[in-house]
Amino acid sequence: MKKTASWFQSKKLISGIYVFVLAYTVLQLLWWGVLLHQQSKQIAGYERLELTHRVHELTQPAEFSYEMQRLQKEQQMRTFKYVGEGIIFLVLILAGAAVVYRAVWKQMKLSQQQQNFMMAVTHELKSPIAVAKLNLETLRRHKLDEEKQAKLLDNTIRETNRLDQLCNNILLASQFEHQKYQPYLEKLDFSQLIQLGVDELKGRIASHQLTSFIQPGIELQADRFMMQLLLNNLVENAVKYATKGTEIQVRLYTETEEDEEEPVLKLEICDEGEGIDPAERKRIFEKFYRIGNENTRKSKGSGLGLYLAKKIVEQHGGQIAAIDNEPKGTCFQIVWDEYSTQPA
Repeated sequence: MKKTASWFQSKKLISGIYVFVLAYTVLQLLWWGVLLHQQSKQIAGYERLELTHRVHELTQPAEFSYEMQRLQKEQQMRTFKYVGEGIIFLVLILAGAAVVYRAVWKQMKLSQQQQNFMMAVTHELKSPIAVAKLNLETLRRHKLDEEKQAKLLDNTIRETNRLDQLCNNILLASQFEHQKYQPYLEKLDFSQLIQLGVDELKGRIASHQLTSFIQPGIELQADRFMMQLLLNNLVENAVKYATKGTEIQVRLYTETEEDEEEPVLKLEICDEGEGIDPAERKRIFEKFYRIGNENTRKSKGSGLGLYLAKKIVEQHGGQIAAIDNEPKGTCFQIVWDEYSTQPA
């Protein structure tokens, strides 16, 4: 809470200074305009005085009227010039101020997200390490029966898998950031890959009911490792935000859309959680972004899972979106236009 309060205080202080400097600059510009207007009036007065000495109004009325009109036109042109330049400067100042403020605010927000990421990753790293260490120390110090030993070993393997997935997410996010990861594309039995992934996740996830509907015979040109990571990240995300004991369903099927002639391939991971606010559905795929406040949210995570999911899907020519699940919850739906099916 202290770190969050400090961040908001810093933001408030910087915003206050920024508004003060901007207001001072605008006021100085307006004052400059007032001075120029007064100067223009003085110049016009001097020119009229000089005209009365040079051309007599009664003896030379035509020339005097012509010169007076010329002076009035010059004064109007000066006023137009000063006002026009002032408006241009004001627009440029306000536009530049908006761009700078947006950039500073974006950088501050990114810095806060990175700080939250480090806090979350520290917890995510320490938690499985602590569990694995405790399990191994228990096995070393106590003579347990085979059933208890197997249970502790299975738990340790689950935690090391969790740690391995987190490390993979961090490394892959760095590679995506620097555009260094090149997928190894091969023709996959996608139906079999997803089914095996679901079966493995069932052994790791005891808090939820993981079910699947997998249409057989679907092939996809893809990177095996990245497809496995995609499934794991989306299911793990559902586990974090859905109530314990509820169902998480994985669906892989083909469907013909109303405005399409050819069927499309869809992969859906649906939960029965509280759902996602429509205003946040686009932001959830941002790097480090997590729903809620770091100090109040109950679920833990690094803020990389959905970011990587979007990157992986886009790299494989698909689209991903969060939609409502009926009657409750969220579905992460991935759509591919190009795929192939094996004969039944």
